[in-house]
Amino acid sequence: MPEEEREDQEREEPEFPEESGHKKMARADRRLSHSERESRLLVKRSEDYQVFDNVFDVPTLMTINQMVDDGIIKHVRGSLAAGKESKVYLAVAPDESLRILKIYLTVSAEFKKRMQYIAGDPRFSDIKKGSRNLMTLWAKKEFKNMQAAKAAGVRVPAPIAVRKNVLVMEFVGDSEGNSVPPIVESEVTEDDYLQLIEQVSLLYQKARLVHADLSEYNIFKTDKGIMLFDFGSAVDIQHPNSKQFLVRDVINVNRFFAKRGIDVMDAVQAVEKIKGETK
Repeated sequence: MPEEEREDQEREEPEFPEESGHKKMARADRRLSHSERESRLLVKRSEDYQVFDNVFDVPTLMTINQMVDDGIIKHVRGSLAAGKESKVYLAVAPDESLRILKIYLTVSAEFKKRMQYIAGDPRFSDIKKGSRNLMTLWAKKEFKNMQAAKAAGVRVPAPIAVRKNVLVMEFVGDSEGNSVPPIVESEVTEDDYLQLIEQVSLLYQKARLVHADLSEYNIFKTDKGIMLFDFGSAVDIQHPNSKQFLVRDVINVNRFFAKRGIDVMDAVQAVEKIKGETK
């Protein structure tokens, strides 16, 4: 080849080798394929359910995908409830049973208000800055609270797994995916009130926890009896504000049952009974 033609060809060659371009395209293709796989694993496509929204940022998707790989869930079936700090989804396990997937929102400002339930709790003394760290801690806190409550004989959904800001627990409802409604939507009796006091007593005396966010919206009436939900705010009884939280819980539930025409204990008497100071 003449020298002049060789110089012209060299000038026309791209700045990066052709192989480098192929590698870039291959990497982009792998990323797209990975994203598509995550989408297929995460959501069972149907006309009834649409799951993707602002909850599923990339780290959360990776966490859920890891749970799929580990056999904790098979896929997410649909949305159940949404709050200021978390969203709750119905998930399907590998054995086709139903589970709850609770995802703490990574952009929620509510967690700054929740520091009072963590600071002072002897189990969580190492608190790092950053919203994602706080949400990971909160998910871990709820999981540990549920484990302690379950071990103490308190009726709570069975905790299954926690990873980062994602918590998986037992689904309480029918096979169609209809969850048990909160007690605010149910007929209540005096026995329901006495069962509740018994459950809160077990939580305090055996699990050494105060729920700290108890209301008619996270108490459920099931076939097995009164069940407690939402343990993210629960604190160890050594927490400096545990007594204040317990009194507030009692006042909340007393107010609800009293409005329904149920005879309730005096708040002081109820607190003493819960703490095991009276028979």
